[in-house]
Amino acid sequence: MPPIYLDNNATTRVADEVLAAMTPYYRDVYGNAHSAHALGRGAHAAVEGARVEVASLLGCTSHEVIFTSCGTEGNALAIRGLLDRNPSRRSVVATAVEHPSILSLLRALERRGEIALKIVPVDASGMVNEDEWAGSMDESTLLACVMYAQNETGVVHPVTRLAEAAHAQGALLLVDAVQAAGKLPISMRDLGADFVTISGHKFHAPKGVGALAIRDGLSLEPLWYGGGQELGLRSGTEPVPSIVGLGAAAGLALDALQRIEGVRALRDRLECELLEISETSVNGGAQPRLANTLNLSFHNLPADLIVTGLDAEGLCASAGAACHSGVPEPSATMKAMQKPIEVGMGAVRFSLSRYTTAEEIAKTVEITRRVIERMRA
Repeated sequence: MPPIYLDNNATTRVADEVLAAMTPYYRDVYGNAHSAHALGRGAHAAVEGARVEVASLLGCTSHEVIFTSCGTEGNALAIRGLLDRNPSRRSVVATAVEHPSILSLLRALERRGEIALKIVPVDASGMVNEDEWAGSMDESTLLACVMYAQNETGVVHPVTRLAEAAHAQGALLLVDAVQAAGKLPISMRDLGADFVTISGHKFHAPKGVGALAIRDGLSLEPLWYGGGQELGLRSGTEPVPSIVGLGAAAGLALDALQRIEGVRALRDRLECELLEISETSVNGGAQPRLANTLNLSFHNLPADLIVTGLDAEGLCASAGAACHSGVPEPSATMKAMQKPIEVGMGAVRFSLSRYTTAEEIAKTVEITRRVIERMRA
C-alpha cells in the first residue's frame, strides 16, 4: 500500500498532465532554445508559452517573469541583485518567520557589514506586527521581505497593507509566494509587490524550476554572467522540459483554485478530529491560513519521534519545516511565535494537496491517535 502523503508543503508529486507536457521536450523538441534552427525555434516557443502561463498565475505580464531553479535562487537574485544596483540604501526589513533562504542570506550580509537588518516580530498566532513593520522603515530602507503564506503554519499575511507601508518610505517589497502558489490567488499588481518568487515543486511541477517576477521598470544585477539568457539575469541554457512543466503546472494551479475549498474541508475535518487528542493545540489557527495546512502541537512530546512513528505506519508528515528536520529543538518559526518549549517541540505539520482523499484523512486520524496514545503510554 502506498504511503499517505501529507507533506505537500515540503514538495509535491509531479502531476500526470505536467509529465506528459514535458516528455516531448526530452525526446523530440530537444533543441537549444536560443538556436535558430527548427528544433531551437520549437524549444524557444515552448519557453515563451510557459512564461505566459506563469505570468497568468502571478498576475503580471510575461516580460516580467524570469525563470529560476527554485524559490531560494529567486529570493537571492532579488535581494543581492537589488543591493548591487542600489549602494546608497542599505537597510533591509524582514519578518521573523521568513524562509531560511531569505533570513540566512540577510544575516550573512549583515555579518559582512553590507546591510543593516531589521527583523519584525510576529505574535503568538504567527501574524506580523503591522505597527512594528511600518515603524521599522525609513528613508534608508531599500527592501522589505514578507512571505505571502508562512510555510510551517500556513498563516496568510496582509501583504497589500504591508506593501503600502513599505512604499510609503520608498522601499520595495519582495513577496515569497512559494507556498501560496496554487493555494491562494496571486496578483502582483493587487498585492503591491515589486518582486514575487515561486518554486514549481510546491505545486506539482518538477523540482529544479521556479520563477521570479520583477515589476516592470525595476532592474537587478545578475548573480552570474554568461550568454545573457533570461534578459541577462540568469545566463545558462534553459531547461526547456522543466520550464514547460512549470507552465503546465501553473495552468493547473489556476484551475485548482476553484476547488480549494474541498481541500479546506478535509483539512478542517483532520484538525477537528485530531484536536480531540488531549494536550493538543493548533499553531496559527486564529489567523487566516492556507486551506491545505495544519500545524498541530502535541504537548510534551518530541515532534521528530512523532513523525518517525507516523512514518512507521505509512504516514508522511513533517516536524516543523522540512528544512529543519532532524534538529532537536523547536523550529525558528515556533521560537518566533514564542511558543513554550513543551508546545514548540511537539509541532507537527500536516499539509494536504488537491489529490488528498477523504479516506486518507480518516486513516490519518486513526494512525495519529494510535501513535500519540502509544507515546504517551
